[in-house]
Amino acid sequence: QVQLVESGGGLVQAGGSLRLSCAASGRTLSTYTMGWFRQAPGKEREFVAAISWSLGRTNYAESIKGRFSISRDDPKNTVYLQMSTLKPEDTAVYHCAAAGPYYSGAYYRASDYKYWGQGTQVTVSS
Repeated sequence: QVQLVESGGGLVQAGGSLRLSCAASGRTLSTYTMGWFRQAPGKEREFVAAISWSLGRTNYAESIKGRFSISRDDPKNTVYLQMSTLKPEDTAVYHCAAAGPYYSGAYYRASDYKYWGQGTQVTVSS
């Protein structure tokens, strides 16, 4: 069992930055592919970014490519999402998720992720 807790959300003006953290307990994350998803009011949950368990390969949604960066610190059992040049349309609840262990599927598919955090709210004002 893996427990995930996100932090770092908040209110920021357009153009600003935030760094989200996802702390895990229960298992080491080193063999898990980790992802960030977001859900805005009235919209479906959408893929944001993922980082693989081996080699740390990263993948991003087109809408945030070049503005967001996902990273992991396995000794700290933590995954990060650095968000820059934020836009009002980035407003959503951001969820951390874990797929695996030794996952090798479609990283963008929410149904492939077994463990989820409760989420952290990000609000970008114009």
